[in-house]
Amino acid sequence: MDTEGKVVQSRFKKVCFFCGSSIGKRKCYGDAAIALAQELVARRIDLVYGGGSIGLMGLVSQTVHQAGGNVLGIIPITLMRKEITGETVGEVRPVANMHQRKAEMALNSDCFIALPGGYGTLEELLEMITWAQLGIHDKPVGLLNVDGYYNHLLTFIDKAVDDGFIKPSQRHIIVSAPNAKELVQKLEEYVSVRDGTISKASWEVEQQQVS
Repeated sequence: MDTEGKVVQSRFKKVCFFCGSSIGKRKCYGDAAIALAQELVARRIDLVYGGGSIGLMGLVSQTVHQAGGNVLGIIPITLMRKEITGETVGEVRPVANMHQRKAEMALNSDCFIALPGGYGTLEELLEMITWAQLGIHDKPVGLLNVDGYYNHLLTFIDKAVDDGFIKPSQRHIIVSAPNAKELVQKLEEYVSVRDGTISKASWEVEQQQVS
């Protein structure tokens, strides 16, 4: 339901999010994480994430879980110690390694959203963007650009387009917005860029054979 108590229909059943295992030094990051969780709950969208309950990932997962939403945490066995990731909420799916974690997160999600974070968040975000660029998936990739946190990254990507390393059409793979409500609405309206080099159907067959 939205702020007026109305149920908001979504094209997505499950959204995967990437974000920091730290809460950051500014209150706006935590506020944005909670606002995103509330927006997902309002649209009855379930959550897929990397497991754990610390940092921004804890705020999002706990808020969705406490509101009655389904939460799936996919986490490598070696990171399951509570002193590393805290207590995972919702359903926990252990996997062997980080590569399998990302593959499982991708297969179980209809959309990806990155909040502020560090190296791990960037690595997960850029891999999902690259997979979209190659045509491995056609799922929307969103960037919650809280108070300009990702401005320099977006400037770098624009530079790569200007200098011929990224096609102009593929610049639109990334959907960004400064707040959760605007971002989710943009993702709902997203139309995929279909000029990748790999057939999505072929990729799905290969993934089924590997698993």
